[in-house]
Amino acid sequence: MLQLDAEALYAELRQGVRRLLDDQGGSAVLVGIWSGGAWLAERLQRDLGLPGSHGTITSALHRDDFAQRGLAAGGDATRLPFAVEGAHIVLVDDVLYTGRTIRAAVNELFDFGRPASVTLAVLVDRGGRELPMAAAFAAARVVLPATRRLRLARAADGRFAFDVRDAGEAR
Repeated sequence: MLQLDAEALYAELRQGVRRLLDDQGGSAVLVGIWSGGAWLAERLQRDLGLPGSHGTITSALHRDDFAQRGLAAGGDATRLPFAVEGAHIVLVDDVLYTGRTIRAAVNELFDFGRPASVTLAVLVDRGGRELPMAAAFAAARVVLPATRRLRLARAADGRFAFDVRDAGEAR
């Protein structure tokens, strides 16, 4: 059975995101993809002592499976408390798999303006790409069968853990 220490991987992600932000001369902003990516961006913003607020983006309206999933699977509305136009954005997500969520999130981002750059950082890259998306930083790379789902969970105290189960299994 796959065992991943989400807190240890978060520490790796924090260091990787710090380097990505330094590469932008400290001018980049964090945007987390709802829900796991938003949780990560919120904690990164605090732990890295970044000024201002992080953004949260939903991919629901731009998903190619919107007809099946609808808005219910998209989470909270997009919140970007800064100008997207010309911004350097570090887009944060928990698990990179097919690339479809990233594509939809970038499309949503461009609805708010044209950023100077978008750099992707993820907690886990599990391979299985259907679209040509790649993370500039991944805290871990794992291989899981397509029948397995990997999701980030957040406890009441803010600590992270992973939930691994069969695709059809209820949460």
